[in-house]
Amino acid sequence: MIHHHILDWDDAYANTPNIPGGERYPDLWVEPAQSFRTGMLAEGRARIDVAYGAQARHKLDLFQPPGTAIGLVVFVHGGYWMKMDKSYFSMLAAGPLARGWAVAVPSYNLCPDVSITEITREVGAAITSAAELVAGPLCLTGHSAGGHLVTRMITSTSPLPEAVRGRIRHTLSISGVHDLRPLLRTAMNATLKLDAAEAQRESPALLLPLPAVRLTCWVGAGERSEFIRQNALLANAWTGLGAQTACVQEPDRHHFNVIDGLREARSALTTALVGEA
Repeated sequence: MIHHHILDWDDAYANTPNIPGGERYPDLWVEPAQSFRTGMLAEGRARIDVAYGAQARHKLDLFQPPGTAIGLVVFVHGGYWMKMDKSYFSMLAAGPLARGWAVAVPSYNLCPDVSITEITREVGAAITSAAELVAGPLCLTGHSAGGHLVTRMITSTSPLPEAVRGRIRHTLSISGVHDLRPLLRTAMNATLKLDAAEAQRESPALLLPLPAVRLTCWVGAGERSEFIRQNALLANAWTGLGAQTACVQEPDRHHFNVIDGLREARSALTTALVGEA
């Protein structure tokens, strides 16, 4: 395996220009997300904009399956900690819902208004609030920056209270960024405002997992080499630290369509997230 020396760190983390049709995202998600919400509201199975904190973006959407939920899936969106919100991703609840799980999708404040450290706290508050609304086990998943945020929840410095930590059955990071230190070399750090100390403190790959963690790191085989490396990195780092880890590269997927499996009940991705039952 040849490792090329990366000189352009901005390009290494740039998805849109390196994916054919990449410029169509995230706009491509708006209509399916909206129509999914409309349908769920019509069925009385959606609660939109449930507050988990005092600020405008401290809101989550909660989708319920028919009957009593097995447990709760929380999906945390990406956008490099500085873009997007929950409204783009509602349709990703479809797969877990069809398998009998409730699904919560939170928004959170963005850089540069807040730090990544603060975003970690907010996501912890969102998961804690959602967990009060649905009984049973928790499965956490997130995409890109969201993959970072959900794996951050299962580290020894997790913002989650003990009772919530104990309910987490599985964490699935999709195209997650698990070591923040390379971002110090990117232009977007003007917005993220990371320094070396915060990068160290907030990188799951540099932290210890909680006891008995189950972690799956999932990436598209067609993604940027840095995302493939970041995906493998956390599964590798936590091997031998008490975590049960798996690392998956899904063929024919790029950074934006790698999440599509969550829209389908029987996809490999949804099955990996919630299990066979």
